[in-house]
Amino acid sequence: MAKLLLLGDEAIAQGAIDGGISGIYAYPGTPSTEIMEYVQRSKQAKELNIHRTWSANEKTAMEAALGMSYAGKRAIVCMKHVGLNVAADAFINSALTGVNGGLVITVADDPSMHSSQNEQDSRFYGKFAQIPVFEPSNQQEAYDMTRKAFDLSEKYETPVMLRVTTRLAHSRYGINTTEPREQNNTLLPPDPKQFILLPSIAKQRYKLLLNNQASFENESETSEYNKYFRGKDNSLGIIACGIAYNYLMENFIGSECPYPVVKINQYPLPKKVIKKLAEESEKLLILEEGYPLVEEMLSDYFENGIDVKGRLDGTLPRDGELNPTIVAKALNMNSDENFTLPEFLASRPPALYPGCGHRDLFDALNEVMEKYGDQRVLSDIGCYTLGALPPFNSINSCVDMGASIPMAKGAADAGLRPSVAVIGDSTFTHSGMTGLLDAVGENSPITIVILDNETVAMTGGQHSAGEGKLYNICKGIGVDPEHLKTVIPLKKNHAQMVDVLGKEISYNGLSVVIAQRECVQVLLHMKKLSNKNKKEVVEK
Repeated sequence: MAKLLLLGDEAIAQGAIDGGISGIYAYPGTPSTEIMEYVQRSKQAKELNIHRTWSANEKTAMEAALGMSYAGKRAIVCMKHVGLNVAADAFINSALTGVNGGLVITVADDPSMHSSQNEQDSRFYGKFAQIPVFEPSNQQEAYDMTRKAFDLSEKYETPVMLRVTTRLAHSRYGINTTEPREQNNTLLPPDPKQFILLPSIAKQRYKLLLNNQASFENESETSEYNKYFRGKDNSLGIIACGIAYNYLMENFIGSECPYPVVKINQYPLPKKVIKKLAEESEKLLILEEGYPLVEEMLSDYFENGIDVKGRLDGTLPRDGELNPTIVAKALNMNSDENFTLPEFLASRPPALYPGCGHRDLFDALNEVMEKYGDQRVLSDIGCYTLGALPPFNSINSCVDMGASIPMAKGAADAGLRPSVAVIGDSTFTHSGMTGLLDAVGENSPITIVILDNETVAMTGGQHSAGEGKLYNICKGIGVDPEHLKTVIPLKKNHAQMVDVLGKEISYNGLSVVIAQRECVQVLLHMKKLSNKNKKEVVEK
């Protein structure tokens, strides 16, 4: 047992290690990335031989974790909120199969869209799947709830979700660890048909899931993480979920909150304690980070009716993160609402790193596309999405992982010629290969540019599943080798890139151009690491 200073993500990772996991499965995505990275760096995890390799995407991560659970061992799968969309098929069905070894799905949401396409709230997925959900308020709870989630998972043979948001994931605090639990032994499911979701079996499994709902609710009612705090002023009752509880309490440092508060950290909602709060309060204020899940549920929850305030009625902003100032305004307290950042702290738009190969590729692509006109380049998600901004203004879409190739195909089907797709190497192996298969099947008149910097650059330089394999993957899927080209994006190769791109974009059929050059940031990091290792060897 020890006291550790950890990010929220790292607290979850340590909680999983101490909770007896045999494997962690994930795909990089801010704000969840540090969970896997912590386990990969952990000496304890290495000694325990915990599986800790990145997966190709969130769906394969979810399915691999379910497979480890099938074999009787504990597993955790980690992703950001939009990654849960990718894993949704396996995630929803895992609620029906149930689990054998404990299975925890950790999802890091990103309200305010600091590094994401949307603000979606993963609690809705948990409610949709009808499984228990934990939502910690602080790093200690993140550690403790991770361990608790595994116990609950095995108690009811159900997957359990652990939901955090950006501020908790990326803020640091001291936590107390507890004695590590041993890993499970390999043990196959007692029911050999448990994981076979044929309709006749799935119907039975669904009835079991429904029968468990009362038990899940009882667990929430009696949970140590759902607490009722009495107040002296019953003109208002407050329900504070997850990290929103901290935003509330930061307005009462050195004093007590005068209003009764129900702190929610475990779902389904504890109906009894909420009804008790409603009976003792004139109206309710719902503080929750993300969508108004609880607020919507409570709008017609009470027989006699009660005024429910929150994001839906404008008491709180409908979008973005909460913070202590926003909560203070909702409570009619003095706040720093008009506070503005000094100019030197004002945010500046992100930009591609000087020396990045994507810069050279976009310069060449822009030159080629000049004669065709604007808005013909469909792109994807990665650091290269910054090509949408000045000075490049090269790309015209960023929807979801892997969308560039099918969107380019669909645009070509509609008659847009030329139609170009730009996709990164990791995104291509994540979810771009199936789009390429569609294009190959019809020899679609599109050009696909794969920006291969040999890493998952946007999230910190993790291993890319396609490293050294992209040419053979494309060839194996069926791309004509005559129109499968490789270029090296350097300024000295500008003329060659313009020539290759020009010919392939004018070709009336499917072509793929792989722009292959290591990420300059990863090279710098590896150089620093190499120098550090050399210094350590000399010192020894």
